[in-house]
Amino acid sequence: MNIGEAAKATGMSVKMIRYYESIDLVQPLGRAQSGYRIYKDSDVHVLRFIRQARALGFPIEHIRQLLALWRDEDRASSDVKAVALKHIAELNAQIAELTSMRDSLDQLAQQCAGDSRSNCAILQGIQRIDADNVRPVDAETDTSAHDRRRMG
Repeated sequence: MNIGEAAKATGMSVKMIRYYESIDLVQPLGRAQSGYRIYKDSDVHVLRFIRQARALGFPIEHIRQLLALWRDEDRASSDVKAVALKHIAELNAQIAELTSMRDSLDQLAQQCAGDSRSNCAILQGIQRIDADNVRPVDAETDTSAHDRRRMG
């Protein structure tokens, strides 16, 4: 099947399939004389596996590990569980960070009068938080929870 058919069969976009190809998560059989990529049923199964792992929030490197374990019939289930537990720990850390962010913003919002005056507890709170956490921020190394989710 061609990439369009593979996309339809997996519920992925052609662009995502090309991306997964570019990072070697899936390798199509080759190309037809027309130049279209050729995908086998096993490629579709791999793409569905990737789609489901992404839906569970696994980052690419964990998916790479899970695919290797999935393909290894001699794997130990403890190896698979270790990958899953690591991901759960990372999710818990993200949840804790997001909860803290939400709670801080909620406190600021409660302090804001929300009227026509220019005095704003939210802006003052953000400024205060910034002043309390003064440290140089390098745009290339600043990895807030939002940025890590986008990169993951």
